[in-house]
This record gives sequence, C-alpha cells and structure tokens, in this order.
Amino acid sequence: MPSYARLPPSGIKVIIVGAGFAGLCAAIECDRKGHSVILLEKVVELKPLGDIISFASNSGHIFERWEGVVDKLEPISHHSEGLDFHDWKGNFATRQTWDADKQWGRRINGHRGEIHLVVYEHARARGIDIRLGQHVTDYFETDSEAGVVVNGERLAADCVVSAEGVKSPGRKIVLGYEDRPKPSGYAVYRTWFSSHELAKNERTKHLVVNGDSHTGWIGEDKHFLAAAIKNGKEFSWVLTHKDDADIDEDWQFPGDREEVRRNLVGWAPVVHDIVDATPPDRLVDYKLVFRDPLPTFISPKARIALIGDAAHPFLPTSIQGASQSMEDGVTLAITLEKAGKENVPLGIRAYEAIRYERVHRAQKTGVTTREQWHKADWDKIWKDPKSLHLKREAWLLDFDAEPHAYDVVEDVLKKLSHGTAVSSPPTAWRSPETNGIQPVRAQGN
Repeated sequence: MPSYARLPPSGIKVIIVGAGFAGLCAAIECDRKGHSVILLEKVVELKPLGDIISFASNSGHIFERWEGVVDKLEPISHHSEGLDFHDWKGNFATRQTWDADKQWGRRINGHRGEIHLVVYEHARARGIDIRLGQHVTDYFETDSEAGVVVNGERLAADCVVSAEGVKSPGRKIVLGYEDRPKPSGYAVYRTWFSSHELAKNERTKHLVVNGDSHTGWIGEDKHFLAAAIKNGKEFSWVLTHKDDADIDEDWQFPGDREEVRRNLVGWAPVVHDIVDATPPDRLVDYKLVFRDPLPTFISPKARIALIGDAAHPFLPTSIQGASQSMEDGVTLAITLEKAGKENVPLGIRAYEAIRYERVHRAQKTGVTTREQWHKADWDKIWKDPKSLHLKREAWLLDFDAEPHAYDVVEDVLKKLSHGTAVSSPPTAWRSPETNGIQPVRAQGN
C-alpha cells in the first residue's frame, strides 16, 4: 500500500458536497491536513465524461504534492509546445509558446473525465469517505455545527463546503435568497473524438500526424480552438460564439453540426473539415452562464463555505476556473488547520479573506481575453500579431497556494479575531504591485 503524507488528526469534521474537481481537491487537502472528511456526490456512478480541461502552472504544484498522481496524468496530458493563431480565413498569424509557464510550474491539460478519474482514485486510495448517490436538498448551521439534508436525513459536522457548481443550493444559505443563473450572451460547442478521419484528410492531417498540436482561428464574436492529444490520436475542439438563448434549469444540450456550420460561414475550409469529421453524437452545445460576483463566499455563522464554481464561475477564456477551485481547497484546508477545532468559523472567514480578491481578479481575465479576440482589429493585428497572445502574467500563474496560505494565515487570523465588522469581505494575498501582504480587514460573525 502507498504511504500518504498526512498531518496528525485535527479533530475537525468536514462535509464536502460535490465530487467535481473543487470538491475532490478540498477533500484531498483536508485529509492531508488531518481533518476528517465526508464527501457527498449525487451521481450514483462517476463516469469519464466531458472534453478538454486545462490546469495552469499555478495548480501544477498542487498535483505534484499528491503522491503518484502526476505519473498517471502525464501519459494522458496534452504536450504541444504552443498555440498557433490564424484569422477566420485560415491565414497564419503567430505562435505563442509556453516557455514562461514552464518556469512557473507544471501545466496539466487533457480529457476532463480521464483527469477527474485519476484524482478521484487518489482520493479513494487515501481512504476518504466518498459517498455516491447522495442527493443534498438543503443546508443548515448553528453556532456549534453545520450540516446538510441528504437523502431526507440530516448530517452534521463542524463545517460544510459547498462544491456543487453554479446551481449549488448552498448559495441560498450564503446569500439569503435564491440566485438564479443568467445567460452570458455566449455559448460553446464542445467535442472530443478519435482523430482517425482527420489523419486521412489532406487539409487536416497536419493537425494530428505529427503528435499533439494546439490551433486557433479567430473571427468576429467567435473563436475556434482545436487540440490534438495523446500523440495526436485523439482530438478536441471548442467554438465560442454569440448566443441569445435563455437559461433555465439546464444549459447543456446535444449539438447540431448544421448550426455549427451556419456559425462558420466564410471560415477556412480546414475548420469546416474538422466539423464534418466530428461524430454527431459527440457534439455538445453548452450555454455559458453568468452570475454577479458574490458579496461573500461564507454563510452568516461562518460554518458553510462556497468553493469553485459555486463561489465564482469562470468563463472558459480565463483558462483558470479549475485551477482557482483547486487553490480554494488548498487554502481552506490550511485556514481550518491553523484556526483549530475550537475556532472553525474563524478558519472559514480566513479562507474568504485570503481568496476573495485574488479569485475575482482572475475571473476578469476571462472577459478581457474573449474581448481581445472577438473584437480584434485585424489591420492592427497584422502589424503586431503577438497582440493575439494570451496574457501570461506572473501574479496569476507564478503562484503556489500552499506556501502562500501558510505565509499569510497567522496574520490574517490575528487581524480577523481582533477586528471589527466591515461591509465588504476582507482580503489578504500578496499584491503584485506591492509585493507584500495587503491590509486585512475583519468581518464580523
């Protein structure tokens, strides 16, 4: 049996709702810090569904601390050296390489379901109490405990972590009202399939026969990104486009290749060939939802915390949603460790203090990148093609959540425990402008 690093038992009991990447990371990190974890997931069986997902260098450090996980992820990860940009007609503009990212940390990109399964199996191997088929319908808290109503019964612990995504019922107890998602005005067609047919087509074979590749075509209010993975054997693409569909309870639907083609009228033949090679049953139409930034991530008595998309949904163009959810889990486990069982609400408040400003600043990058591409002035771009490049900023990517949290947590806890209530959440992360710890303001219970 493998040996897993774990601090002595803290006595803190944590219920985590949702076994996506946010919930799994929080569970693993809480286990590493000695907390007792129950992880609840509503699906009866976890299946490797989905398409491509990206974890940036700021989350690579986290994967590396989980014994044996990177060794299992490397063979299924995307390994292209850069992203080739074209205009919508197919004219090559520029290549962006990932040299800076390599200095900052490991990048893990690959099939969402396959990566998720590796992380899930690591959590199981650690002995974490993972319960599938658990339908959570409500959250509750008192001064001494928090819990959920699951499958009609009440289950309590010292604190609850809601990691259920944008539809999480946990948002209601944090906000005090129902918070319905809104349409963002954009949608994404997504898919993942074997590259066998692409390899036989003269216009597309260069994308897959030479190993992994990453290619983008940029047009007005649209961008099409394609990636070959597993040494070119499998292929994924996404098309982000304007969409005026309303949002109800569901926003993921079977995709229609004819609708995709209508969105790509006048685009390069190679893009149409990629769409034509896509198996119809592997295409998904995903409506992007929007939520206003939350005033807080924590409940009134500070025993329930939102993490990941439940707290801060990201646009795909940020390429940070999964990484930020992992940072949440790392930080929360440490603030609970340092606050101790007798001060769990203080630890929850410290989690928010450390995460709030950083995660909202990261959220904004999704909008700026989308506008950078969708509103591109090609007369200017041809004079400076590198203006298409994704911004790779050190404040966001050259960051390791664990040492950072340990660096600031004692100061944050001290200021929170002696502070007075304020109207906005406190903040405490190392500002790139000051290269120091920003002032922390306390939030009352």
